Amino acid sequence: MEYTTYIKNLSCSSCGKSFTAEKIQTYCEDCKAPLMVDYDLLAIKNNVDRDKFRYRTKGMWRWFELLPVYDMDNVVTLGEGDTPFLHLNQLGKKLGLPNLFLKEEGVNPTGSFKARGLSSAVSKAKELGIKKVVIPSAGNAGGALAAYAARAELAALVYMPRSSPHSNIMESRITGAEVQLVDGLINTAGTYAEQKAATEGWFNISTFKEPYRVEGKKIMGYEIAESYEWILPDVIIYPTGGGTGLVGMWKAFLEMKTLGWLESETMPRMIAVQSEGCAPVVKAINSGANVCELWEDAHTVATGLCVPKSFADQLILRNIRESNGTAVSVSDQEIVHWQKQLAQQEGIFSCPEGAATVAGLVKLIAQNSIGPDERIVIFNTGSGIKYIDP
Repeated sequence: MEYTTYIKNLSCSSCGKSFTAEKIQTYCEDCKAPLMVDYDLLAIKNNVDRDKFRYRTKGMWRWFELLPVYDMDNVVTLGEGDTPFLHLNQLGKKLGLPNLFLKEEGVNPTGSFKARGLSSAVSKAKELGIKKVVIPSAGNAGGALAAYAARAELAALVYMPRSSPHSNIMESRITGAEVQLVDGLINTAGTYAEQKAATEGWFNISTFKEPYRVEGKKIMGYEIAESYEWILPDVIIYPTGGGTGLVGMWKAFLEMKTLGWLESETMPRMIAVQSEGCAPVVKAINSGANVCELWEDAHTVATGLCVPKSFADQLILRNIRESNGTAVSVSDQEIVHWQKQLAQQEGIFSCPEGAATVAGLVKLIAQNSIGPDERIVIFNTGSGIKYIDP
């Protein structure tokens, strides 16, 4: 089957400056802001039928025309994407929400949604001739990079906090990556990755320090729209650390709107959930700030939410506000409680980050921020099995 690429260029998410997608790019040095992939949406609108995607082989790459690789031969895949979209009947009945759904990302390769972003980023790295990649990770991103780099025959180096789950360390090493454990959190690991990239020529695949991970996460938005017959939900509640998924899905919804693919004018309110022990986005939303402050003494059982400051903080805040959304924080005790409830009521053993979306939903109901008839999507971003340490 022939696939056509519609990539135009890259553009700075802050100043709008254009960059070529045919060369290796990182981020806008002038603005210290992420680059985003631009597509020829008019050409896609004129040449691509939105309904043809459902007839292709299942997986994220059936959306090739909306992904950043020029040549299908460069795609590095383990079958990621097309994860279950589950109606939470029991939990929804308990909470008085008959239209409550969960996107189950724990069934992705490597057990988390990180597979999507790393499939996209590693595929583009392969296409651009990159030979060695480095990443800072609290766990799941490192395991995903290691797996996709192995499949692409790239050297991989992962910097992880010593507190990362043992399963993540083990999966990264068994798939051939070099793993360096560091004292501190993800921001400390990020400093090591930046230094390695600057001094030894490794390509840094840190969150938003390259343009392509967000494109893989974006496809979650297309899958949700397709599942809802191209009518978007009213509310999306998303666990937010680095924020790639939230930004990616909002980008997808705006693309669909431009393409004329939506059957309704409804755009979802994007709601970020963070831990009370590390809630820079929540603090910025509540204070009206346009940037996040570095969160001191960050700590939480949800290691994926332990991000003291995202590189894309301004973009995350902007997207939440554009959607008329908000941000909410939950305690570790609430996370643990709702992890158990989700497992016992729906049979879903979620990661702590996924359980945080349930805890956030409950808090939003108490605040009268959620209506009983609204269509709501929450996320389990990874399998809880990966968090069982020996």
